Amino acid sequence: MSISRRSFFSNLGKSVAYLAVLSSLPRIAWAKWNIKAFTAPNLDAAIKINYGDLPIVDSDLVKLKAPAIAENGAVVPITVESKLANTKSISLFVPDNPGPLVVKFNLGPSSVAKIKTRIRMGKTSEVIALVEADGKLHRARQAVKVTIGGCGG
Repeated sequence: MSISRRSFFSNLGKSVAYLAVLSSLPRIAWAKWNIKAFTAPNLDAAIKINYGDLPIVDSDLVKLKAPAIAENGAVVPITVESKLANTKSISLFVPDNPGPLVVKFNLGPSSVAKIKTRIRMGKTSEVIALVEADGKLHRARQAVKVTIGGCGG
């Protein structure tokens, strides 16, 4: 069975167009990545770049669950749940990491404000969860001791 020249070039053109669309998808997915916030040198700078001058209040409506002692700093399980109405985002910060902002989740209006993730911690530090809701930042904190090979951090 032979294929005509017209059919060959038509299929080739469609394939190239398809590949061009596929190659642009990662750029679209990463479009809102805030590189300045993730590379900020300290906690205050990361919060300022990420949220501007929003007031920060400690809140019992934000639940942060992290282990008191993490045996491996490369995989520290974290759960954050917000009982606040209109939760827009949940961010995790580790002040003693080289980049304090670890992750930011932007939530839609119909999203459930509960996240579970694993983060990397270089050494013993505090983990801070900031929840943006109704024009304020609501904070929860927990200290996590990182032990590497049982030596303590």
